[in-house]
Amino acid sequence: MAKSAPIGFRIDPEIKAALERAAKDDDRSLSSLVTIILRDWLRAKGYLPE
Repeated sequence: MAKSAPIGFRIDPEIKAALERAAKDDDRSLSSLVTIILRDWLRAKGYLPE
């Protein structure tokens, strides 16, 4: 896998808190969880190969 690229964006505090809880429950970092969510969504929409 290629080295990750930094990205910054604003997010609703409620969504961030939910993501942090989910990441903790899944024993992964917030960044890792967001990457997984985005990758899965992009694959489902056909923007990334399966």
